Amino acid sequence: MEEIRVVIFDDNPRVRDAIQMLVAGTEGFLFVAAFENCNDLVSCVEASTPDVALMDIDMPGVSGIEAVKIIRSNFPSVQVLMQTVFDDDEKIFNAVCAGAGGYILKNTPPAKILESIQEVFHGGAPMSPSIARKVLQLFSENVSQKEIIKDYNLSAREKEVLALLVQGKSYKMISDDLSITYDTVRAHMKKIYEKLHVSSMTEAVAKAIHHRLT
Repeated sequence: MEEIRVVIFDDNPRVRDAIQMLVAGTEGFLFVAAFENCNDLVSCVEASTPDVALMDIDMPGVSGIEAVKIIRSNFPSVQVLMQTVFDDDEKIFNAVCAGAGGYILKNTPPAKILESIQEVFHGGAPMSPSIARKVLQLFSENVSQKEIIKDYNLSAREKEVLALLVQGKSYKMISDDLSITYDTVRAHMKKIYEKLHVSSMTEAVAKAIHHRLT
């Protein structure tokens, strides 16, 4: 089984320890490193070679939002899952625009944290329900109402999948709703990415809203 390499950036030692125990004690995951800040971010990521970085949004020195931009620029294959105790509108929007793959609250249950790591690793965009609602609302408020509606030649099924994504549903929920397999959802998403010319779930959702594709 392929192990997902996980690193955490958080200035709270109790959070770091809790995540380390959770990840290290679960089959299919490999805990590779923990850091209390992002001041030496590039060298930290180079040394630990993670698949997924759990990132605290509020940290001293280099902020979590700035860290996302650095990781996306230097390590495009590394997925970033933001963690915070707040559901602050502006920070959520900035983190998503910076390239964060997912956004969860720190009070998320352990099993859901592991599921979110797995989902973001496989190209999904896990978000706590309250966060997902805010993101969709923020994107809706920030798109131009004068934008020309474009046709990206999406199939009827691809539009169904995209519509459910816009509702904040996960790959698993979409597979259940449409009675198709998880791998089929991933296959549809690959096609959607290609047709929309995007590389992340958040970009796909933003474009769907922006161009009124659903």
